[in-house]
Amino acid sequence: MMLALELAQGIIAKNRRSLARAITLVESSLPHHREAAIKLFSLLEAQVEPKETLRIGVSGVPGVGKSTFLENFGLRLADMGHQVCVLAVDPSSQISGGSILGDKTRMQKLSLHVNGFVRPSPAKDTLGGTALRSREVITLCEAFGFDRIFVETVGVGQSETTVYSMVDVFLVLLLPNAGDELQGIKKGIMELADLIFVNKADIDENAAMRMVSYCESVYELIHTPRSGWRPKVFLGSSIASQGMEELLAGLNQFDAYLGNSDFKTTNRRQQRQNAFIQELKVLLWQQFMGKQGHEVNRVAQSLLENNVSITEAVQGILKTNQ
Repeated sequence: MMLALELAQGIIAKNRRSLARAITLVESSLPHHREAAIKLFSLLEAQVEPKETLRIGVSGVPGVGKSTFLENFGLRLADMGHQVCVLAVDPSSQISGGSILGDKTRMQKLSLHVNGFVRPSPAKDTLGGTALRSREVITLCEAFGFDRIFVETVGVGQSETTVYSMVDVFLVLLLPNAGDELQGIKKGIMELADLIFVNKADIDENAAMRMVSYCESVYELIHTPRSGWRPKVFLGSSIASQGMEELLAGLNQFDAYLGNSDFKTTNRRQQRQNAFIQELKVLLWQQFMGKQGHEVNRVAQSLLENNVSITEAVQGILKTNQ
């Protein structure tokens, strides 16, 4: 396909417009775009030499300051010579399906940096804080040459764990005085975090210090999946540029930990399996709706009219498909 070949050549040549077009192609649900995307990945895999990269998931509740944090932290890495990419997953409009927040407008400095790239994507109806094709977009950005790839998730709190299955580092941002102490005892994203940054500490330093102490005490009690690594907790403020150097040192320390173990390699293999299962679910659902969509809509209408129970409706659809 000419489109796939053109985009592959553009990505190899470091053409950012080609990368943006390729991401749009990959995120499209049109069948002929999907075919072109598959061809594009095949071309890139054959022509691009794998590069050492670090994938970093950034999670946190709405209002914690993820975008401000990423611009400040990303600029530091970009100034150091790293090729920095931010994939910002935005909440979606239920009317148009597009992004509501438009995170790119809040990271203008990083967007314009010669070593920076920011791409917002609508979450649509994908759960877990990420977009449907986030894994594939990461692959495109790695082929382009970015070595520090951030995935900023939708702020959905405790269910925001899908990103963990596609990154090397899971960074959680917390707020002081926001009820997170109670959330921590329920584990959730806390037990998956590799690094924690208590943001906006300049607003209430005492509360921020209490949060740090609480998080450190939590990790005395709960199990974390990284053998030989205890999550580190940092304190600072994105807008005041406080705590960034300490966090950067922590990130480098974790990167060194990954380099001294086989965890990263094993984890990425597991992620490939996860991606396979996710893709299979999507394709099976699309095929099912292609064959049974009319019947599903008919039964859904019956549910609106209270003519059938949910269990009966589901069983009826399954029997029809046998």
